[in-house]
Amino acid sequence: MSKRKAGVIIDATALKSRRVTAAGAENATDTNHQGLSSNLFTPSTSGDIGLIESITLKNFMCHHSLGPVQFGPHVNFIVGNNGSGKSAILTALIVGLGGKATMTNRGVSLKDFVKTGENIADVTVKLRNRGADAYRKDLYGDYIIVEQRISSDGSRSYKLKNKSGQLVSNKKEELIAVLDHFNIQLDNPVSILSQEMSKQFLHSKNESDKYKFFMKATLLEQMKTDYIHIKHTETITRQQVERQEECLKDLRQEFLQKKERYESLSSFSDLKENLENLKKKMAWCLVRDKEQSVQQLKEEIKKEEKNKRHQENLQLCQSKLVQTEKMLQVIKKRTDSLREEQKSLREDNLNFKQQAKITNKAHKEQELVYFRALNKLKQTEREQNLFQEKMNKAKLSERLNNSERTKRSKQQATLGELKEQLAELQRSCSQLNEDIKKRHQALLKGKEERDRLRVEAKSVQFAYESKLKRKNQLLASRSNKLKRFGDLVPDLIAAINDASAEGRFIKKPIGPIGACISLKDPTLAVAVECCLRSFMKAFCCDNYKDESVLQGLMSRFYPKGNRPQIIVSPFSDKLYNVHGRKACHPDYPTVLDTITATTPDIINCLVDMRGIETILVIKEKDKARRIMQRGRPPKNCREAFTAEGDQVFPNRYYTSEFSMAKYLGGDMETEINLLESELENLKAHLSRFQLQVNSVTEDIVSMENSLNNTIKTLKSTQASMNQAKAAISELETANEEQSDDFTSLEEVAQENQQKIDAEKRAVQEAKAELDKKRQTSEEAESKYSSVRDKIDQLSEEMEPLKDEQLKLETERLKHERNLKVLEKKLKTHMDNIQAMKSVLSEKEEELQEIVEKATQISPERQHVTCSTNSIDTEITRLKKKLKVYESNHGEQEQVIREYAEALALYKEKTNQVRDLRKFIDRLNNIMSDRQNRYKIMRRSLSVRCKLYFNNFLIKMNCCGSMIFDHNDETLSISVKPPGRDKDGARDMRSLSGGERSFSTVCFMLSLWEITESPFRCLDEFDVYMDMHNRRICLDLLLELTERQHLRQFIFITPLNTR
Repeated sequence: MSKRKAGVIIDATALKSRRVTAAGAENATDTNHQGLSSNLFTPSTSGDIGLIESITLKNFMCHHSLGPVQFGPHVNFIVGNNGSGKSAILTALIVGLGGKATMTNRGVSLKDFVKTGENIADVTVKLRNRGADAYRKDLYGDYIIVEQRISSDGSRSYKLKNKSGQLVSNKKEELIAVLDHFNIQLDNPVSILSQEMSKQFLHSKNESDKYKFFMKATLLEQMKTDYIHIKHTETITRQQVERQEECLKDLRQEFLQKKERYESLSSFSDLKENLENLKKKMAWCLVRDKEQSVQQLKEEIKKEEKNKRHQENLQLCQSKLVQTEKMLQVIKKRTDSLREEQKSLREDNLNFKQQAKITNKAHKEQELVYFRALNKLKQTEREQNLFQEKMNKAKLSERLNNSERTKRSKQQATLGELKEQLAELQRSCSQLNEDIKKRHQALLKGKEERDRLRVEAKSVQFAYESKLKRKNQLLASRSNKLKRFGDLVPDLIAAINDASAEGRFIKKPIGPIGACISLKDPTLAVAVECCLRSFMKAFCCDNYKDESVLQGLMSRFYPKGNRPQIIVSPFSDKLYNVHGRKACHPDYPTVLDTITATTPDIINCLVDMRGIETILVIKEKDKARRIMQRGRPPKNCREAFTAEGDQVFPNRYYTSEFSMAKYLGGDMETEINLLESELENLKAHLSRFQLQVNSVTEDIVSMENSLNNTIKTLKSTQASMNQAKAAISELETANEEQSDDFTSLEEVAQENQQKIDAEKRAVQEAKAELDKKRQTSEEAESKYSSVRDKIDQLSEEMEPLKDEQLKLETERLKHERNLKVLEKKLKTHMDNIQAMKSVLSEKEEELQEIVEKATQISPERQHVTCSTNSIDTEITRLKKKLKVYESNHGEQEQVIREYAEALALYKEKTNQVRDLRKFIDRLNNIMSDRQNRYKIMRRSLSVRCKLYFNNFLIKMNCCGSMIFDHNDETLSISVKPPGRDKDGARDMRSLSGGERSFSTVCFMLSLWEITESPFRCLDEFDVYMDMHNRRICLDLLLELTERQHLRQFIFITPLNTR
C-alpha cells in the first residue's frame, strides 16, 4: 500500500519459487566489499519491477569506495563485522532513493554522510524495470539507475539514467514518480527496518507505540489521515455552499429587478424618435449658420482689399525720409570742411605750443641765472662792508693800545676766575640732574601703584554693585521669579500677554527661555547656564511678523542695542528627531538630556541655535579632559561642560568665570545669604583699597613738591653757568679782536672790491640775455594764442551745425522707424487678407463637410426657422430626460444585456449550488461507506496479523496473544515461552532480550504477510537472540521467503549464517 497513492493495494502476480542454495562465508575478505559478503538466494522465477540490482558508494560515511554490491532477486544476506559497512548500505539505499537524513537515524543532515576531508559523496542505486508493469520501458529499458551526489554543504542533486547509462532526468519529481510506480515506501518500517528503529521497537514499553507501528506498517494511518482531511474539506465545502445559497437569494432579487426593468422598455422609443428629429434640424441649422458666416467673411475680404490707406501712408513717409537725407548730406559736407580746417590748425597749434613752452623754459632758466648773479653781488658787497668796519676798529684800537695793556692783564685774571666758577656750576648741575632722575622714577612708581589700586578698587566696586543688584533681584523675585531675568521682564511679559489677548500675535511668543526650562539634576545648573549663556534671557517667535510686534513691545522698556535676543523658528508640537546626530556616551548625558521644558518649541529652538544634543555634561574636570582631549571624542560630540562651567573642546580648554547659577539656582535664601556675606567682604575690601589710595596719593604729592624744588635749583644754577660762559666768551673775543693784523684786512678788502666789479659785469650780461629771452617767449606765446583763438572760433561755428545735424538725424531715425512700422502694418494688412482668404477656404470646406454630414443625417434639407441655441436646449432637455430614464432603467441594449446576463448567472449559480449539494451528499455517503470499509479492513488486517503471529509462535512451541484495541489505539502483545506452563502468558517487557527479539521477528513476519512491497530490508534482527532462537528465526524467515516468491529480501546480520 503506497503512501503516495492512498488507499490503493497492489497485488503482485504470485509465482512459485523454491530456494535453491545458500552460500556464505563468515568474515569474508573481499577487498572490493571491504570485509563484507553478500549471500544470494536465487529463485528460479523473480519479480519484474522495483527490485534492487546493486548499490555503489563513494566517499559515503567512512567508506572511500564500497561496491558495487550486487543483490539477487529473492533472498540476500549481508554478513560482516561491525564497521564493515553493512548499515552503511542500508543508509545509502534510503538516501540514494531520496530519503531524508532523519529517516536513517544516522544523521541530522545530508552533509553528515560525506566522508571527512572530502567535498562530495556519490550513491548509485540500480533498480529493476522489467515486465508489463515497467515504468516508461521505452525510455529507461530494463534498469533505472538513480545517481545522487551529496555536497559537503548539505545540498544534493539527482540523475536518473537508463540501462545504457544515458541521462534521462535530473528532477526529484521524476524519482518520486518512479518510487510511486514501484510502490517503494522508504519511511515504512515493513519495507526498511533500520537498526535504530528495531532497537526503539524492542525497548518500547508503550502499547500505543506498537499500535502506531502497526498502523504505519499497514498504511492504515495514512488512510486515516486522508479520511480526516477529506472530512475537513467536506465541512469547509458545505459551509461555502451554505454561503453560496445565501448569495443566491440576493442574486435572485437582483435578477427580478432587472427583469422588471426589461419589461418596462416600451415608452423609451418615442423620446428617441423626437431626439432624432431634433438632431436632423440641428444639422441643417448648423449648415445655415455656416453659410451665413462664409458670406460675412467674403464681404469683409472685399472691404479690406479696397482699403489703400496703409500704402498712401507708406509713400508719404518715404518722401519725407528722402528729403531729410538730402538736407543731412549738405550739413555733413559743411561740417567736414570745418573739421578739416580745424584739424590743420590743431597741428599748427601743437607746434606753436611746443615752441612757446621751449622759449618760456629758456626765459625762466636765464631769469634764474640773473638772480643768482645779483644775489652773489649783494653778498660780496656785505662782506666788503664788514671788512671795512673791522679795518676802522683796528685803526682805533691801535691808538688806544698803550692805555689798554694794563686792562688786558686784569681781564686775563678775571677770565681764570670765571672758568673755575663755571666748572663748579657744571658739577652742581650734574648732581641735580641725578637727583631729578631718581625723584622722577620714584614719582612714576608711586603713580603706577596708585593707578593699580584704583583699578582694583573699581573692579571690586563693580563686583559689589553687580552682587548688590543680584541681591535686589533675588529679593524682588521672592514675589515674582521673572525678576531674576531683569527688573523689566515682568512688565514685558504683561505687555506680551495683553498684545496676545488683543490678537496682535499669530502665535504668542515664548520666553525668557531660562524661565521655561528646569533641570533634572540641580547640581548641573552652572554647567547648563554656561552652555546657554545669552539664550537664558532670549525669546522665541514663530514668525517674523510676531518678531516685529515683539520688537515694538521691547522698545518701550529697553533702549536699542540692549534688548533681549529674539529667535525666530516655526513652532511645532513635536520634538525634533535627533537620533542620528546626538552625541553618544554610556556614562555622561548631553545638555538635552539634563533639561526639561514647558513646550517642545524651547527644546527645538535650543537644538537649532546651540546644538544642545551634541554637548556632553561631564562633572569632573579630569574626566572631561581625558574623554575630549586624549583620543577621539565621542561620536557627534563637539564640546563638553564640567559641573563648574568649564568649557572643554578637543583642542582647547576655557575656565568658567561663574561660580554660582544665576537663573537656574534652586535655594534662593541660601543664595541671598551668600550674597550678603560676599557684599560685606567686598565692602571691607573697598575701605582698605581707599586707605591705600589716600596714603599713596600723599606720598606722590610730597615727591612732586621735592622734585619741583630741585628743578628750580637746577634752573638757577644753569642760569648762573650761562652767565659765566657769556662773560668768558666776551673776554676771549675781545682779546682775539685786538690781535688781528691790520695789513691782512686791507689785502682782503682789495680782493673783495675786484670780485665786486667782476660780478657787476656778469649781472649786466645776464640782464641783457634775460631781456632777449623774454621777447622771444612773448612772440611764441602770441602766435600760440592767435592759433588757439582761430580753433575756438571754428568750434563755435560748428556747434549750430552739429545741433542741426543731430536734429536731422533724429528726424531721419523717426522716419525710418515710422517706415518700418508702416511696412509692417502693410504686410500685416496683406497677411490678414491672405489669412481671411485661407479661413474662407477652410470654412467653405467645413461648410461642404457639414452639408455632407447633414445630408447623411437627413437627405432632405430641413427648413429651420429657430436658432441653434433653442434646438440645442431642446436636445439637452430630451437627453437629460433620456438620461434620467436610463439612470432609472438603464439603456435599452444595456438593460437587455444585463437581463440576459443576470438570467444566465442566476441559472449558472443555481446549477452550481445544486451540483455541489449533490456532490457533498454523495461524498458523505462515499466517506461513510469508505469508513465502514476502513474499519472492516482494519479488523481484517488485525485478525490476519493475530493469526500469523500465533502461527509463528506455535512453530516455536510457544503460545501468546495479540490484542488490538482500536478505540484506545493500543496493541498488547503477550508471549509464553516453552517450558513455562505454570507462569502463563507474559508481557514482552518481562521477556529476555533474545525472546523479545524473537517476538519482534514474529511480529514483523506477521506484518510482512499482510502488506505489499517489492523488497524488504531487515537490519540486525538477531542481535539479542541466542543461537537456538536465531536458528528458529532464520527458518521462519526462509519459510516466509518461499511463500513470497516475487519479493526481494535483504537481511543484515553481524553473525554467521551457518
